[in-house]
Amino acid sequence: MSGIKDKVVIITGASSGIGEATARILAAHGARVVLGARRTERLETLAGLIRTAGGIAEYQALDVTQRGQLEDIVALAKSRFGRVDVIVNNAGVMPLSTLEQLKVDEWERMVDVNIKGVLYGIAAALPVMQAQGNGQIINVASVGGHRVVPSAAVYCATKFAVRAISDGLRQEVDNIRVTVISPGVTESELADSITDPAAKLGMQAYRKIAISAEAVARTILFAIEQPADVDLSEIVVRPTASAN
Repeated sequence: MSGIKDKVVIITGASSGIGEATARILAAHGARVVLGARRTERLETLAGLIRTAGGIAEYQALDVTQRGQLEDIVALAKSRFGRVDVIVNNAGVMPLSTLEQLKVDEWERMVDVNIKGVLYGIAAALPVMQAQGNGQIINVASVGGHRVVPSAAVYCATKFAVRAISDGLRQEVDNIRVTVISPGVTESELADSITDPAAKLGMQAYRKIAISAEAVARTILFAIEQPADVDLSEIVVRPTASAN
C-alpha cells in the first residue's frame, strides 16, 4: 500500500509539537490516526478537531516508558481499523545539563523515553506489520544524533541510539520500511523539561531560528507517501539558517 489515504498511523507524543502537527497533516491527507500521549485532555481536543474537519482519529493515554501501554495502543489500532500501517515513535524529552551536574534522574528519564520508548514501540508494532507483510516504522531522532554539543551528551547519546536501532532494524527486515527523521531546532515544548538555568538560557537563544512543527510533519508525510518499494531511510530537516 503506497500513498497516505486510509493508512492507519499510530503517533506517540501526539499531544503537542511535532506529534500534534503530524496528526493534523496526516489526517487531512486521509490517514486514520491513532494518537497517544500522557495528556489525554489534549488528545481529546485534537481528535475532536480532526473529526470536525472530516478526518478519522482515535486516541488513548500513553506513557511510552510502559511497554504494556504501547501494546495496548497497537491493539486499539488493530481492533478499530484491522491493521497498523505506520507507527511514528515521536515521544521524547530533552532535559539538558552538563554531565558534572550529575542529574542522574534526568539521564534515566531520557534513556527511558527516548530509547526504551522507541524500542517498546517497535516491539509492539513489528509483529503486527510482519503478519501483514508490510508496514513502516518512523523514528524521530534529532540532529543531536549526528553531532554532540556541551550540555547535551546524554540527549545526543539517546538520539545516536535511535539512529543505530533504526539502521539495524532496516537491515534485518526486508518487508518493513524503516525511516529516521532527524529534525534540527523546531518549535515545540521539548525544551520545557530543561531544569538547568544555563542550558535553558542557551536553548532560548538557539531556538530563535526554529522551524515550525508543521515543517517536520510534512517531512513525515513525504516519507509515508512513497511507494511501498521505496524506503527513505533518513531525512535531516533543519532551519535554513542553522549551522548545525
